[in-house]
Amino acid sequence: MPIEWALPPGTRIERGELQARYGGRTQGGIGPSRKSPNVLIFSDPVAGESHGHYDGWRKDGCFDYTGEGQYGDQQMKSGNASILNHATEGRALRVFKGARGVVTYVDEFELDRTRPYYWTDAQETGGGPPRQVIVFRLRPKNIEPGRPSSKLAAILDGPVSENVAIEQQQTERAFVSPHREPYEIERREQRLVLELETYLRQRNHEVTRKRIVPPGEARPLFTDLYDATTGALVEAKGTVERNSIRMAIGQLADYKRFVEDGHPRYLAVLVPSQPRPDLCELLDSQGIELIHPSDGGFVDSTGGSLLARR
Repeated sequence: MPIEWALPPGTRIERGELQARYGGRTQGGIGPSRKSPNVLIFSDPVAGESHGHYDGWRKDGCFDYTGEGQYGDQQMKSGNASILNHATEGRALRVFKGARGVVTYVDEFELDRTRPYYWTDAQETGGGPPRQVIVFRLRPKNIEPGRPSSKLAAILDGPVSENVAIEQQQTERAFVSPHREPYEIERREQRLVLELETYLRQRNHEVTRKRIVPPGEARPLFTDLYDATTGALVEAKGTVERNSIRMAIGQLADYKRFVEDGHPRYLAVLVPSQPRPDLCELLDSQGIELIHPSDGGFVDSTGGSLLARR
């Protein structure tokens, strides 16, 4: 006979005692039980951040819960599959706050029927390289949803494309690895962007950047600079080495789909100096202009059209 669930929301219990009563695991975030028809889910937002997990309530009433797997791309198997298949397997999703020692029972949850989960990017455990993770969207069955609590909620809940201030210094990297200190090459990029922004504003250009959330994605993309006066979409790189130029080309190809109905007037790469001829030819072959500092100002490969008041 199945073991009946007897814990009301808000109950505090030692995880060891919980496991003895209802089964599951004594460690880890997801514990499918063989002893009772439950999947026990443990969320510790503070500890989870070191693993690239940013659990929390969202504005739409769902609780975002990052799946298991600390290294490499996560896969829909093991504990993750037990969450996805909980209804067909006749199991209840039981969410707890905390992961060790005394934990607090939040409520029974179920997967959101419209969008049960999504894929996004997050850092590996210990600040490792970015990888793909699963984020489940869970809805409580008995309690009212909590107030938005995810550190990412404020920038995830918004329009697909909007202007944001360059001074915010938001970057895509910051939302994948929020606690990582920027590398020197990233600092150079930011300095270049701020210098170009000052240069353009002195010439009465309307300068901003675009925050973009592609359909089906969670974390936003940020262009480095968008000059609404000339219609120039600019990606900055702190070096003129080949891989940086190639990366800029790919980023611009991605961004341009969402800016001004996919038709910015110019695509441009901002770099600290003139690249070698082959890389200039590469940019030209893709219809991408070049901007770099010169004589206390900036020059561009159009002969000045990007930097002139239109």
